[in-house]
Amino acid sequence: MSMPAAARSAALPAFFARKGVHYSWVVAGVTFLTMLVTAGAVGAPGVLIGPLQQEFGWSTSDISSAFAIRLVLFGLMGPFAAAFMNRFGLRRVAATALTLIGAGVFGSFAMTEVWQLALFWGVVVGFGTGLTAMVLGATVATRWFSARRGLVIGLLTASTATGQLVFLPMLASLTEALGWRSALSFVLLMLVLAACVVLLLMRDRPSDVGLAPYGAEVSPPAAAAPASFWAMLASPLVALREASGSVTFWVLFGTFFICGASTNGLIQTHFVSLCGDFGIVPVAAAGMLAVIGVFDFVGTVGSGWLSDRYDSRKLLFWYYGLRGLSLLYLPFTSFSFYELSIFAIFYGLDWVATVPPTVKLAADRFGDKANLVFGWVFAGHQLGAAFAAWGGGFSRTAYDSYLPAFFVAGLLCIVAALSVLVFTEKRQQPALAAGN
Repeated sequence: MSMPAAARSAALPAFFARKGVHYSWVVAGVTFLTMLVTAGAVGAPGVLIGPLQQEFGWSTSDISSAFAIRLVLFGLMGPFAAAFMNRFGLRRVAATALTLIGAGVFGSFAMTEVWQLALFWGVVVGFGTGLTAMVLGATVATRWFSARRGLVIGLLTASTATGQLVFLPMLASLTEALGWRSALSFVLLMLVLAACVVLLLMRDRPSDVGLAPYGAEVSPPAAAAPASFWAMLASPLVALREASGSVTFWVLFGTFFICGASTNGLIQTHFVSLCGDFGIVPVAAAGMLAVIGVFDFVGTVGSGWLSDRYDSRKLLFWYYGLRGLSLLYLPFTSFSFYELSIFAIFYGLDWVATVPPTVKLAADRFGDKANLVFGWVFAGHQLGAAFAAWGGGFSRTAYDSYLPAFFVAGLLCIVAALSVLVFTEKRQQPALAAGN
């Protein structure tokens, strides 16, 4: 029974090699699709707030609180997702994640109470998307690539943010024409497609298909798996304990908290509703988010290229600073097409351009435990996103306006831009150089 599977594993890289494609790029492509689709599921709530209010009479604050649970779990699963990948492999973890997300989306078709929204979209989708967070892209880039690693991280990071934004116009159109359940049916279909591709093409390591990582002559030895399941669960906590003594960790954690608050939590969740307050229909608002997604792709891939050549701290200073200025600019506009386009361009270029230099700083400082440490830094990102998702809803409910939340997010980005310059970039410490 094992021969056909072994034969298929050997045949796949041979087939792509005849086409002049190293199998590392196939795995990167599968990862790109997986992160793109799951990101679309993460971004779907951006067009659900209005329809859920109309159908069930739930308040913006209640809906935002349920969605905030998803963002918290999305982030807190990051370091444990890295541990699961180290023990069970990329293929199993990715397939399990897509199945969980699909189950949460499918279950939401029948919900009638706000606690069910919290269960399906907060808990189930939160756990599923957490398993395919940015840690998946960082792990694939580290395992499968020796050369062009920065470019790959930039591409995979761009897939996450771009998926969250580019899916929105289509979901908004389907919601307006056929209802929100039809829009989620499209998301469910894409999740099934991605799961099939993962099962067919994803592999855990280059050695599984008899190859070395792209750009390397030989495969590095795989790190030893934790001795037990409990040791695996404890490994992220051990990494956190060791990293928590580093100023670099807390600066990266704090700035990534602000990054999440000023992107996923605020813009992704509330931008469509904000535009609705100024008479802009959801499809047009979602289209503007798609423009942000296009410029984000350019900015993030470019950031990956720049992070291999320039001081990551200076790059982060400019990214956070420009993002903060764009957020402070938005409330002073009249929300015309011209002014929103200016915002979309400048804000889009900075959407997640912060990720490649942040990953690089984590790798330089924490060495072989960088994926676990980055998982905790990413947890800070999603805690910030949850804070802003709830804060935006609170601002709209309490003050009848989203604009106070945008002022706060803009000012926080300025704080992040200044704080990232106060620490000195250091190389990894021996205490943190143990294999993961």
